[in-house]
Amino acid sequence: MLSLEAFLSTPWIFYPAIIIFSLCIGSFLNVVILRLPRMMHQQWRCQCEEFLELPEGSRSGETQVTLSKPASTCPSCGHRIRARENIPVVSWLLLGGKCASCKARISARYPVIEALTAVFALITVVLIGPSVTALWSLLLVYALIALTVIDFDTQLLPDSITLPLMWLGLVLNYFGLFTDFNSAFWGAVAGYLSLWSVYWLFKLVTGKEGMGHGDFKLLAALGAWLGWQLLPAVILLSSVVGAVVGISLMVFRQHGREVPIPFGPYLAAAGLLCLWFGTEIQVFWFRFLGV
Repeated sequence: MLSLEAFLSTPWIFYPAIIIFSLCIGSFLNVVILRLPRMMHQQWRCQCEEFLELPEGSRSGETQVTLSKPASTCPSCGHRIRARENIPVVSWLLLGGKCASCKARISARYPVIEALTAVFALITVVLIGPSVTALWSLLLVYALIALTVIDFDTQLLPDSITLPLMWLGLVLNYFGLFTDFNSAFWGAVAGYLSLWSVYWLFKLVTGKEGMGHGDFKLLAALGAWLGWQLLPAVILLSSVVGAVVGISLMVFRQHGREVPIPFGPYLAAAGLLCLWFGTEIQVFWFRFLGV
């Protein structure tokens, strides 16, 4: 059996394996992105019905959805997608972006997410280098991709992703994988409290909620992975990009000010940049501050 050391030191095996594995993960992320928000809504509905003590006959009879059930089907005709029709990117191209049964169009978003997952994973392992650290980094990359698309679609950042991500960052950095544990611990604390403070200050001044609680937890997770030293860069990068995108939407698409704009994708993008170029960003940031 190929050892981990041999796997990491054999480029012609390591990089193709990362690409193929990440394509498959991208296919799974499509399922997570589509089903997890629906699972959350079903859970909330069930909790509300139990709280209101509704009789069984008046409760929602919707089929419970999980990440594994029911099997994936065509949304137009209900055709069950077979294994050969579910090969990442390849199946979509061979089928011409259409259902094998009814020929209805299949969104190009599915192969795009699969391809981007592989591209971002490859960039990560190239920049960090073949190592155990790079392999663990892929979990952060995969999670950020899922959170970005879910937040764009639903303005939700599921606790079932953000909280395990934060705890995993703390555990990994207990062993000093990305930074020392003190930096990770205070990164999680500062990440949560910084946006929590902004949220409550904005609410006290305007009476409105400026962001969701999921943003606090995502920044706490990034702080746990990257350390408190990179949090100012994450906040600055995400705020600048978010402001540019928000203003552009209002100017060019007449996006109303009252329409919420998800902040999670910008946090995720900034976190990814800091994962890739953390050392360079940290040196620049400390030099800028004169530290």
